Formats: sequence, C-alpha cells, structure tokens
Amino acid sequence: MANDSALAETNRIEAFSDGVFAIAITLLVLELHVPEAPDGELWHALREEWPQFGAYLTSFAILGIMWVNHHSMFQQIKRADRGLMFLNLLLLLWTALLPFPTNLVAEKLREHSIDANVAAAVYSANLTLAAIAFSAIWWHVLRKHLVDHELTKAEERKSVLRYSIGTAFYAACIGLSFISAPLTLLVQFLLAAYYGFEQLRTRSSS
Repeated sequence: MANDSALAETNRIEAFSDGVFAIAITLLVLELHVPEAPDGELWHALREEWPQFGAYLTSFAILGIMWVNHHSMFQQIKRADRGLMFLNLLLLLWTALLPFPTNLVAEKLREHSIDANVAAAVYSANLTLAAIAFSAIWWHVLRKHLVDHELTKAEERKSVLRYSIGTAFYAACIGLSFISAPLTLLVQFLLAAYYGFEQLRTRSSS
C-alpha cells in the first residue's frame, strides 16, 4: 500500500484530463468541411462526405465515453501517486492524438485502396494503445490500493477482465482493418457502445 504522505489529491489530474478531452473533441469537429457542390447537388455532395461524418461520430462517441468512464474511475480513487500520474499522462497522449487518425481515416476511406486499410489500422492502433493505458491505470490503482473501498480478489479480477475484453477487440481491429476499413469503423463504434455501460461496478456489497 502506498505511503499516505506520498499521495496527492486527484482533483488536478481530473481537471487537467477534462481539459485534454475537451480539446480533443473540439479538434474533431474542425475537420468537418462544407463540401463544394453546384446548385441542386448539395445533398449528393453531403452523401459523398459520409467518411468524414462516420469518423467524426465514431471518435466523438469513443472520446465521450472514455471521458465518462475516466470520471467514474476517479470517483473511486482516493489518492494519486506518481505512477498513476504518469499512466494518466499516457492515456492523455493517445487521447490528444486521436483527431489525427480520425482525419486520416476520413480522408482515405473514400479511396477504396490499401491506403484506407492502413489508415484504419493506424486508427485502431491508436485506440488499442488508449485502451491499454486505461486498463493500466485501473490495474495500478488496484495494485497500489488507491481505491476508496476494499475489493475482493474476485471483484478485482472481474473489473480488470471487463476492460481487457474491449482492449482485445480493439487490437483485433488492427487486423480487421486490412479486410474492411468501413467494417472496422463500425466495430469500433459498437465497442464504444459497450464501454458506455458502467465498467466499474466493483463496490463490495458488504
């Protein structure tokens, strides 16, 4: 168990993280552009922009749900040590980077070439690394007993497993990217929906 004198409040971590999530989500919408279209062809031009909207909605859902789960996680953390701070920075690294692969997928998805598959793989790798960082934070919190309540070993294993399942699917999407880039985007949207359910229902009933 960490020495209480070496622990810090989590308020600053949460405030800093909230700012990074807000900036990342804002950057997503900046990549949406009004399409050029002759008179009467706007609807057709908007339909041609579906990769932009699809990538935006998927990344917005992922970032939004990551923020919700990050908030839920830190509600259960009583103090932060240096390890937690660095792991949280690792998560924010991949969070802040997400607008780049989002734009990459949106630009390449309409080309129906190997570039679209590579872009989807880069996007999937970014999400996989973010999911690993998220899981690492929770694993570290459990190992250092930084939660505000006691958990049984079974409860700890269950909570880690819930994260690991999603992480494994994100990693599998790297391979799926070379089969179908659009299908990869759909699977990742469904994974975001999965993580929309509470992942940390771990408080002991006792």
